[in-house]
Amino acid sequence: MRRQRNAKIVATLGPASATVPIIRALFDAGVDMFRLNFSHGNHEQHQERLTMIREVERSVGRPIGVLMDLQGPKLRVGTFANGPVMLATGAHFRLDLDRTPGDGNRVSLPHPEIFAALRPGTDLLLDDGKIRLHVTRCGSDFAQTEVAVGGQLSERKGVNVPHVVLPLSALTEKDRRDLEFGLELGVDWLALSFVQRPEDIDEARELTRGRAQIMVKLEKPAAVQRLDEIIARSDAIMVARGDLGVELPAEQVPAIQKRTIRSCRAAGKPVIVATQMLESMVGSPVPTRAEASDVATAIYDGADSVMLSAESASGKFPVEAVQMMNRIIQQVERDPTYRQLIDTSHTPPRPTQADAICNAMRHVTSLMHPAAIVTYTSSGHTSLRAARERPEAPILSMTPAIGTARRLAFVWGVHSVHTHEVADVPEMVEYATQTALSEGFAKSKDIIVIVAGMPFATAGTTNLLRIAQI
Repeated sequence: MRRQRNAKIVATLGPASATVPIIRALFDAGVDMFRLNFSHGNHEQHQERLTMIREVERSVGRPIGVLMDLQGPKLRVGTFANGPVMLATGAHFRLDLDRTPGDGNRVSLPHPEIFAALRPGTDLLLDDGKIRLHVTRCGSDFAQTEVAVGGQLSERKGVNVPHVVLPLSALTEKDRRDLEFGLELGVDWLALSFVQRPEDIDEARELTRGRAQIMVKLEKPAAVQRLDEIIARSDAIMVARGDLGVELPAEQVPAIQKRTIRSCRAAGKPVIVATQMLESMVGSPVPTRAEASDVATAIYDGADSVMLSAESASGKFPVEAVQMMNRIIQQVERDPTYRQLIDTSHTPPRPTQADAICNAMRHVTSLMHPAAIVTYTSSGHTSLRAARERPEAPILSMTPAIGTARRLAFVWGVHSVHTHEVADVPEMVEYATQTALSEGFAKSKDIIVIVAGMPFATAGTTNLLRIAQI
């Protein structure tokens, strides 16, 4: 089941894709990791979907990653007494804590944390930014605003407060219940929403206790301002362009995407580009040319994965969307310009043992053109540092830990294999050559490069580089 590409595909499961045959078809089309979106569905549905993923995993014999995406705090206005209201540009509109149904002059905003952070001059965005309110006067329980951009406002529409750090935890009570449920199910990754500061990651880290790795969704301007700190504390990053595009001008999002990919690559942290990648394929069997270019741009930049949301969860053409994404990635990676861009954007390694070995591996690979690079890892550290180098040869990652194999499923260039423990270097070399043959990466007489850490089963000890012939 070897993929003929380095970048990976993440797909969201939903009503359009919640059966074993469709999940298998999605995997066959190119999905490497599945996302369970806890903003929708109940625990029973998510449990059923994870069970089906594991059934497919057993049938294909290849580790499949599972990402649980937490909803995070959802800030919404209250209700209206007589249905939607029309806010005219230049009109005055009040937000307050009074839960009485609103009208054309006011509405409830049941979030005291927002009022605590507001100042005159702050802008509020309603309904995904379609309506913009400018705060003229505010207190601990109200905000008097002027409508800067008007429109129709329905009840329970979302509220965004750009450029303001709100005194809110990234985890709601619902998120905590969902998180514990997901960890009991055995998810591999946790996607954390509403991160504003590096400290927001600490609570999730404490709750997971190593049972899953943490992926921060980059969706708040405050997080962008502290990007390097957040990358340092996280295990991976998702560029959640939908929410970013609400709170920031749309023209700023491409530059943020590129900066995030560069920073993640430098740090050796996996990065996913998400939201509206092939949005038109929710209802159409083909994407727009702009969408195809959007996916291609993320691949040219060196992203580890690209993600489908509604396209695979609720769209009419989930399998076709994955097939299209797969073809776009393959086409980009065959372009000679792609390799030039990847090499040009390579950053110097850190002065560590692991990076020294993996940097040497990169040079050996460019000189000897091996059929594969085989990493033997228990924690996944060796494979991650090898992937950071973006070598020319595919990375065959062998690990005795099934959790590690699954967590690496969406990492650039990594083909993850669950293996048994090895006792010494000769056994490891023999096992590596056998696996390279059986997994379709090499044939007799081919050269492979092996990277590992000694002693075995000790995390973070990458210190061995070996060249072997099949």
